Amino acid sequence: VQLQASGGGLVQAGGSLRLSCAASEPTDSSYTFSWFRQGPGKEREFVAALWRSTGRTYYADSVKGRFTISRDKAKNTVYLQMNSLKPDDTAVYYCAADRTLILSTLRNVVAYNYWGQGTQLTVSS
Repeated sequence: VQLQASGGGLVQAGGSLRLSCAASEPTDSSYTFSWFRQGPGKEREFVAALWRSTGRTYYADSVKGRFTISRDKAKNTVYLQMNSLKPDDTAVYYCAADRTLILSTLRNVVAYNYWGQGTQLTVSS
């Protein structure tokens, strides 16, 4: 599957933005989808995930309560709604997917076989 991330931009602190990750084929419930981000000079880190079979969502502590991951199966698209944005959220955001990763590796970059190209989010103070 190919992934296309979009929706990044420049937002003021406290604002909202929604990122999209479009898949090239129907994924139904066979893929786990996640969002990662990489800030300037930082390693890529887990942000949020939507588990393939149950649809259960998982979040990094830093975004819990502010970000929401969701999926529109009809559009083969996964979203990341981001509210109450902070300058620390500034990063390139990547969507990722995999069919076989196990739950214990959900937050591991190396566990994912499919990646989108990244979309830049800049939050100004």
